[in-house]
Amino acid sequence: MSTNDRKKLLDRTDENMSFRRQCKLLDISRAGVYYEPKGESQYNIELMHMIDAEYTLHPEMGVPSMTAYLKNNGKKCGPKRVRRLMRKMGLEAIYPKPRTSVPNKQHKIYPYLLKGVKATRPNQVWSTDITYVKLKHGYAYLVAILDWYSRKVLSWRLSNTMDVGFCCEALGDALFYYGAPEIFNTDQGSQFTSEAFTGMLKKNEVSISMTGTGRALDNVFIERLWRTVKYNNIYIKGYETVMEAQAGLEEYFEYYNERRGHSSLGHKSPDMVYYGKSYQHIHSINKEKKRSKKREMATATTVSYF
Repeated sequence: MSTNDRKKLLDRTDENMSFRRQCKLLDISRAGVYYEPKGESQYNIELMHMIDAEYTLHPEMGVPSMTAYLKNNGKKCGPKRVRRLMRKMGLEAIYPKPRTSVPNKQHKIYPYLLKGVKATRPNQVWSTDITYVKLKHGYAYLVAILDWYSRKVLSWRLSNTMDVGFCCEALGDALFYYGAPEIFNTDQGSQFTSEAFTGMLKKNEVSISMTGTGRALDNVFIERLWRTVKYNNIYIKGYETVMEAQAGLEEYFEYYNERRGHSSLGHKSPDMVYYGKSYQHIHSINKEKKRSKKREMATATTVSYF
């Protein structure tokens, strides 16, 4: 069990066992529990925004080329800083290369199941990924779950930390509203290899597929989604806060699913392909989903977006 997983077992309200004793039994340093890492400086956040925009256009860029790009644009930074920031943002060049980061060794890695596979129906293949979201004075992380056949965004979540919780919430929404896919594809990030995430898939009898490190193109459909969302919404809107981004992205994903035509789909929208119905039928379906969501929110403490 990883240190982060052990930390989740700590219970400060336990009256039968002191916090010191819990830390000792779980082999956790109390200093590590109380330590809160400093946020990034405004200069580093500016660098991260520049990295995000350039990487979205040129995902083949690694640390050396990104460092050169930043320096050519008047920024003072070295490869060590750029490497750390890109790792924090979850970025790596798309071409195969020696590993620069290693998945959690305690998590099982599943084989890639989609070589030569062409999606021919809804819910055959889903995939997911996390991307960096630029905010005026900071950043957030966005996870989305996509149906390969229709390109429909089934669910999504925003978070200010890149942990497994918001990924599991997005997966739970997709499974609840759309059933289970035959195959679910992810990269080897620790969020997606965690027992919490893979356990939800196994419980629903979903075949798990994972891309190799440095092979972002194996998840090409969701990489295209990120480019579309960023250049058609995030960069244009310039969200200041996470709450603004949530409201704006909710509106955009509704448009993306219901009305935005894709040339690869014969200029139909993802919803038209997913449901096999006209826009008028789809609008009625989504209105009913919204009413259902409002009823659910009235009795729940968390908010879901889809």
